[in-house]
Order: sequence, then C-alpha cells, then structure tokens
Amino acid sequence: MKKKSIHFKKRIILTSVLLIFFVLIIYLFFYGQKVESKKINSKNNTSINITENKTSSIPINIKIPKINVNTNIESVGILSDGAMGVPNSPENTAWFNLGVIPGDIGSAVIDGHSGWKDNIPAIFDDLYKLKKGDKIYITNDKGIVNTFVVTKTKIYKSNEDTTSVFIPNDKISHLNLITCTGIWNSVEKSHTDRLVIFSDKEIL
Repeated sequence: MKKKSIHFKKRIILTSVLLIFFVLIIYLFFYGQKVESKKINSKNNTSINITENKTSSIPINIKIPKINVNTNIESVGILSDGAMGVPNSPENTAWFNLGVIPGDIGSAVIDGHSGWKDNIPAIFDDLYKLKKGDKIYITNDKGIVNTFVVTKTKIYKSNEDTTSVFIPNDKISHLNLITCTGIWNSVEKSHTDRLVIFSDKEIL
C-alpha cells in the first residue's frame, strides 16, 4: 500500500512538471509572436496601436500618373496635438513613420497638402480625381518600386473615427493617401474634412 502511495505521488509530481512545462511553452510561443507597438492618439482622441518598423527601407518617392504626381516623400511622426505630421512644403508628401512601410503587410499612410494658401499649387490638389483601378507607385531607398491599385475613396469628418485608415483587419498590404478637403476653418486654420484614398498592393 505504501509503495502504491509513493508511486501515485511520483505520478502527480511528474504530471505537474509536464503541465507547467507545457504552459510555459505555450506562453513563450504566443509572447514571442507579439511585435512591439506604440500607442498613439489620433486627432479625434481615438486610441490606436501602431506597429514599429523593423526594416531599414523607407519610401522616398511617389508617382501617380493619373494626376501627374512625381515627388519626394518626407518622414513624419505625431504632432503635439496627437495628429499625424504633414510635409514641410506643398510640393512634397509625408510618410507616417510610426506605421508600416509601403509594401509591408498592414496600412502604410502618406499625406500631402491641398488647397494651399494664396492659390499656390499643392501636390494633392487633384487627389480627388483618383478612381478605383488607378495606380500609385512607391519607390524606396533601395530602388524597389511597389505598385498599389486604388480600391475606394472616403471623406472623413473632423470628429470621425479614422482608426481603419491606420489599422487594417486583414493580412494585406495597403497604402492610404490623405489630404484636406471641405470648408476652410480660419480659427483652427484647417479644413473641416479629410479625403482618404485607399489602395492595395498589386499582386502580379
């Protein structure tokens, strides 16, 4: 009887050890799959998680033949008010460097000015002309060109949730272009709305 009791205790100990080991393996597996993320607040105070970039390639040029765009891409982050940064000049665009790189899985975001003061031409003045099927070409600093195809356009109000522009719910490579539209607000010195062009990476 005593031998059976000892044998039973050994089995319990062995089972417990195996169970702990199994749980540890599961924990390490799922923890290891997590990527570093940084929580930011969009202009409408919507909290979103942005994946940090892990590669060295960055976008440097954007071409949109349909509207005669061929210009440089600056790199921007978050402004003090929680909004995405904008390019320094009306002729350039800006890539959101806290998001994904164009061509990687996820939603890369590039913005540009439109309706610049004193009627000075801005790079995205004609962005609204893009339609489904139009193509966008992004060249990175290694000379690699990624092609994106426009899928839809949408206008967002200033207080509307824009999380979907930055965070997709699929495993596809997206590129979203943003510019101002709507009525000019002289108090806030900004337009009331935002025009977003959604596009997906072309699969050959």
